[in-house]
Amino acid sequence: QVQLVESGGGLVQVGGSLRLSCEASGFIFANYVMAWFRQAPGKEREFVAAISWNGARQYYADSAKGRFTISRDNVQNVLFLRMTDLQPEDTAVYFCAAGLIYKQPSYYSYDTEYDYWGQGTPVTVSS
Repeated sequence: QVQLVESGGGLVQVGGSLRLSCEASGFIFANYVMAWFRQAPGKEREFVAAISWNGARQYYADSAKGRFTISRDNVQNVLFLRMTDLQPEDTAVYFCAAGLIYKQPSYYSYDTEYDYWGQGTPVTVSS
């Protein structure tokens, strides 16, 4: 049974930091592109960051560049998102996703490319 379980969300003040985790099981984690998406209240789900199967390459939305860092541990089957300098506009539910994507990295930002999704962890940035 495939499972993606996010954790690490919570309430943080403007300028603060959080590290999200996503524990994966039930599939061969090391074969999959992994990504973080987020959905703010009343908005569409949007891409945040993705990482190649071996962790060698990372890809970020413009909103995340310079502040967020995606990483993975293919031994422990865990995906991470380190978020710094958090702003109110980062308030959202954050989802991890796994995709067996054999396309160019430009496709990594499309949620339709992903096969498995977690239930999400909420992040609230308070001013």
